[in-house]
Amino acid sequence: MAADVETIAELRATVLRADLERLGRYDEHRVRQRLRDSFSPEHTSVVVVAGEFAGCVTVRPAGGRQWLEHFYLAPEQQGRGLGTAVLRTLLDRADAQGTAVGLNVLRGSAARRLYERHGFAVESEDPVDVFMARPPGAPVPG
Repeated sequence: MAADVETIAELRATVLRADLERLGRYDEHRVRQRLRDSFSPEHTSVVVVAGEFAGCVTVRPAGGRQWLEHFYLAPEQQGRGLGTAVLRTLLDRADAQGTAVGLNVLRGSAARRLYERHGFAVESEDPVDVFMARPPGAPVPG
């Protein structure tokens, strides 16, 4: 998994570029280094479709909840229901454990709608990020 860090860092740079540029925060080096600095292989799962790397997600315990981070799908995999399927699986696990899930998403990101559809609500915002949380057992679309 540690060998995947550079592949994941490249995916992060690709996926976040448009939102970070819109926010005036894109930095070619920093976007990759932030992933390297916080990469947690023991809490990261790689998403594979038809034998190919399609994305990743990290679910790390922090502050009495599960923290969802580094959830990236390759652009060609987006809009096909894969993100919903991965998110539902993670939320089902958290619900079974009775654990809340927290995350942050860039302001203006289309991903925010996905999280809202799955029971996440805004806790706070800053000029760059929207911090959201979902209590255990929040409704998930059937």
